[in-house]
Amino acid sequence: MTSERPGPRPTPRLARAEAPAEPRSGLERETQVRQLFSEIAPRYDLLNHLLSLNVDRRWRRRAVATLGWEERPAGRYLDACAGTFDLSLELARRPRFAGQVVASDFALPMLEAGLPKLTGASVNPVCGDALRLPFAGDTFAGAMVGFGVRNLAELERGLAELHRVLAAGGRLVVLDFTTPPTRLLRAAYLFYFHRVLPRLGRWVSGHPWAYSYLPASVQEFPAPAALAERMRAAGFTEARWTLLSGGIAALHVARK
Repeated sequence: MTSERPGPRPTPRLARAEAPAEPRSGLERETQVRQLFSEIAPRYDLLNHLLSLNVDRRWRRRAVATLGWEERPAGRYLDACAGTFDLSLELARRPRFAGQVVASDFALPMLEAGLPKLTGASVNPVCGDALRLPFAGDTFAGAMVGFGVRNLAELERGLAELHRVLAAGGRLVVLDFTTPPTRLLRAAYLFYFHRVLPRLGRWVSGHPWAYSYLPASVQEFPAPAALAERMRAAGFTEARWTLLSGGIAALHVARK
């Protein structure tokens, strides 16, 4: 039995979904990160591909390939911290995918910058916070986060929210930067990250500190083994990871 894919869809409108208000911790960092991504949104895609020499496209393909969406091709999947939808579209445009991607991000200008890319794609954007996901529990067949977990003001809370909204058996895929383990590559990587990237990012984006924040956030982020342990502490099982491009990035996969 085969299912026919729907025809081209119009560019969707943003849905504003807010969870109930509650006391917040880490508010200063949360506000800062939202401001940062809101301000760099117009040139975010250009800088992403330029500063990674386009290798980020290959990483996203790997992330979607590990999601296990083929088990439920008509399911509903979450792309949290979705930005301008590159990861969402990587899944939605797979030939056999017949489901829906819900793309959530708390920086509205990022979502608005990516809207023109969504014409014809089964991607529904929602302006929502990953620390307070505006979805019921057990909603999604799988979830992805591309370069967003590192920016959460409260990592444990964000992982707990992702666990909550996943259905039993669903996979969580987390793609993010890390520090290469080998000395030579690590030295070259750190030189680029701390000396080249901030200057180039500042020149292209016009933002005075956004691309100084990036290397600082990677340096503070848990190493792959430590992140896997935090995923297990949030209730996930089978948490494992693979280093990409010599350890410039890490791809984590866990299951609820």
